Amino acid sequence: MRIEELPLSGAKLIYPDIFADERGFFFESYSEPKYRKAGIDCPFVQDNHSRSGVGTVRGLHFQSSPGQAKLVSVIGGKVYDVIVDLRPNSPTFGKWNGVYLDSVEHVQLFVPIGFAHGFCVVSDVANVLYKVSSVYDAATECSIRWDDPDIGIGWPVKNAIISARDAAAQSFSQYRARIA
Repeated sequence: MRIEELPLSGAKLIYPDIFADERGFFFESYSEPKYRKAGIDCPFVQDNHSRSGVGTVRGLHFQSSPGQAKLVSVIGGKVYDVIVDLRPNSPTFGKWNGVYLDSVEHVQLFVPIGFAHGFCVVSDVANVLYKVSSVYDAATECSIRWDDPDIGIGWPVKNAIISARDAAAQSFSQYRARIA
């Protein structure tokens, strides 16, 4: 397993060791001791599975308290996955980073607590599986607009398909005012 630190502190890409032959492939999608040694030492308590069609954008989502770390994998298809640093004291507060994740390379994205997360489906269909460090709680569910101009994410989609919830999400400036 190889770990790549991303420009936003704490976020990581995980490149698993894949063992492939004429039958297919095998890899460890999660091993607590190995991930802990790589600096990913939060307990994962829930797995989520999302299936979406091409052009769908989900996000930017986060849990306000206690927050939620995520380990994101694509088990079918391809997505453009985005994180935004929402930690007010971070030197990269309000900055974003985007990476492509797919079911060919099996690279995973570790998203620490304090980040908003979203993705855009760039294949016909994508199945996204992610582990989270706290159980979902609707009362702490928050969103920031996926297309917020203050953040300026370069999404690879022209006509995004979004939910009513994501269309009504707060702006980044509203989020900043709320935490000030």
